[in-house]
Amino acid sequence: MEHPPKPEAESQSKPVTIASGRSQAEGIAKFAHNVTYENLTPERRERLKISILDSLACAISAIGAAPIKAYLAQAKEFGGSNARCTLIGGGKANVVYASAYNTAVIRYIDFMDSYFAVGGLCHPSDNVAAVLAVSEYADRSGKDFLIALAVAYQVECALTAAAPFLARGLDLTTPLTYSLGAGVSKALGLDEAKTAAAIEICGASGVPLLVVRTTPISQWKGLNSSQVALGCVHDAFLASRGVTGPKYAIEGPNGLAHVLGQAIWVDWDKQQLDCFNRLSLKSYNSAVPTESPIFCMLELRKAQPFDPAEVVSIEADVFQYAYDFTGGGTFGPKTNVHTKEDADHSLPYLLAVAALDGDVQLAQLDPKRIEKSDVQELLLKVEVRPDSRFTALYPNQLASRVTVRLKSGESFSHEVSDYPGSANRPFTWKEIEAKFDKLAAGHTDEKVRQEIKRAVRSLENIQVSDLMNLLGQVN
Repeated sequence: MEHPPKPEAESQSKPVTIASGRSQAEGIAKFAHNVTYENLTPERRERLKISILDSLACAISAIGAAPIKAYLAQAKEFGGSNARCTLIGGGKANVVYASAYNTAVIRYIDFMDSYFAVGGLCHPSDNVAAVLAVSEYADRSGKDFLIALAVAYQVECALTAAAPFLARGLDLTTPLTYSLGAGVSKALGLDEAKTAAAIEICGASGVPLLVVRTTPISQWKGLNSSQVALGCVHDAFLASRGVTGPKYAIEGPNGLAHVLGQAIWVDWDKQQLDCFNRLSLKSYNSAVPTESPIFCMLELRKAQPFDPAEVVSIEADVFQYAYDFTGGGTFGPKTNVHTKEDADHSLPYLLAVAALDGDVQLAQLDPKRIEKSDVQELLLKVEVRPDSRFTALYPNQLASRVTVRLKSGESFSHEVSDYPGSANRPFTWKEIEAKFDKLAAGHTDEKVRQEIKRAVRSLENIQVSDLMNLLGQVN
């Protein structure tokens, strides 16, 4: 597989200097304020653009889903005042509701980018829509948008790596509150003090609970980050008008660190825009910890074709997060599967449908497919187990092993260390174009798709409004 050029060495990136003695929120603000487009190397810029096109593919594909229709109706009813920002799929709303609705369409189908860290994971693409809407509102260039979004990506990933939010019952969107405060402020061109206030207000007002991802999973799982966007864009505009926030929102008494029960400290003086080196995108329409096991099943299926009707058992050995999130671990049992939300977070279902259909895309999450007896019977034969060796390799490798045992007594086993789209096997521009075309085909004609791809590819040379005009033409 073709790979993009390797990123420049860390020493070749231009660090952003922050004086010591500031609060964490002030450190984020200083970093956000000082970083420039030149700090984003060409290779990392390419990775960011690939994530942007991936996000837009997800958004276009989600148009028409029932929860998205509900969100659109709400955005149009309550977002009509000063409706200057484009809704993906057509229409306008104010900047707050455009940020929230567009975040919902990017996130809902659960096919977007991810960042893995020792203490958990996050979806940095949750930042895209709000920074995009605010950039449109402020009439920013594509170059302005890229650097504001790069700031948001880096802040969310750095905080995800710094604290075990998931282990303490906080949702993976918790660091999103700080990253959106930083990225939106950058897009608005706020000074350092107002940026710090925005970060403080956003962080203190948004502490989402991890219960949204536990069994049974509701539609809110796919909309949770849109609520964060709704609040953070509103909060950043208040900060732009001079409203102040709690300086020590992270490390102070009763702040985020107190809630987590441990210190949270990032040396923002040494931060670089390097999170893009470790971004993972999805090849399959499923929760990201399941990507590697699905790929493993598909590879086994190709190497050793078998009749699913002859299967006695399927055993999946995975890293701990994959087991907890999707295999029946701490997030609850995963064999009572009847909705899209349950299916895309159930490794038993995903492995069963992969064995039957040879893929896991939108069609495999259709309720009619989920309810068929073949997959409902086969998923009950899947056993998922945490593997200590694979857990020790995480997050540098996303290893898994699948073993299929047949009635004949034959058994086949296969092991992988990652999957296409992972940080170790990143998508090329050609590959992300193919994913975009596949997901967007039902809502756009070829001409519009080509124009959107060209606009993202050449963001440095256009205005954000040019891209949004195209996204407003999506059906």
